[in-house]
Parts: sequence; structure tokens; C-alpha cells
Amino acid sequence: MILAGNSLTNAGIGTIFWAVLIFFLFFLLLKKFAWKPILSAVNARDEMIKGSLASAEKAREEMLKLQSDNEAILKKAREEREFILKEGRDVRDKLIAEAKGKATEEAEKIVEKAKTLIEREKSKALSEIHEQVASLSIDIASKLLGEKLARTDEQEKLISRYLKDVDLNKN
Repeated sequence: MILAGNSLTNAGIGTIFWAVLIFFLFFLLLKKFAWKPILSAVNARDEMIKGSLASAEKAREEMLKLQSDNEAILKKAREEREFILKEGRDVRDKLIAEAKGKATEEAEKIVEKAKTLIEREKSKALSEIHEQVASLSIDIASKLLGEKLARTDEQEKLISRYLKDVDLNKN
């Protein structure tokens, strides 16, 4: 009860009146002079934060878009690289095949020329051998005939025999 008798714990009506009146006056002064600048500062800060968040979100979306664009560009570059490498391999294989074909053709031409040359040389050699054989045959025949042609019936037999031999050789 000591506290009940104290005037600090028991507020009088006058004190309450003056406290409420000062509070309302203070409230009116704050409302008139300070409330609008404080609210405008808070609203400006709120707008700035919202703008910053929107910018950050926009920047994040742009970054994601750029990242996907970069991935698409890298994928396209890889595909182009693979295409160029494949094209290069195809060209290389084609050139190798063409070179092999040309080399085979040239080899066949060289072999054909060699065969033709060999045939020609063979024909030439056989012709020379035939000429030599004919020449030798004529020499031998003239020597033999020189001795045996003295008699005419032997001449006829010899001519007939030579004609038969020539006919048989041609067939």
C-alpha cells in the first residue's frame, strides 16, 4: 500500500488530460511536418528495392537467355566443326580414290604399251628369223639344187614336195 498512496502511481485527471493533449498535439505536428517526408522516404526506398529486385530478376533472365544462346552457339559451332571435318575426310577419301584409280589406269596403260611393244618386237624378231631362215633355205636350196637339178624328173619331185610342205605350213 505504500505504492497506492504515492502520487506517481496514481495519476490525476489533470495529468492524464495534459498528457493526452500533448500527445495529440505532438501527433498532429508529426503528421503535418514529419509524416509525409518519412512516408515518402520509405515509399521511395520501397520503390528502389522493388526496382532493384525487378532489375536483378531481369538481369538473371537475360543471363539465362544469354547462357542458353551461348550453349546453342557452341552446339552449332560443334556441329559445323563436325560437318567440316566430315567433309574434309570425304574429300580426302575421294582424292585418294581418284589417285588410286588414275594410278591403276596409268599402270594398265603402261602394261598395255609394254605388251604391245613386246608383241611388236616379237613380230619383228620372228620376221627377221623368217627372213634369215628363208635366206638360209634359199642358199641351201640353191646349193642342193645346183647339184640335183641336173636331172629333170628329180626337179619335178623336189618342186612338188616343196609345194606340199609350203601348203602344210600355211595351214
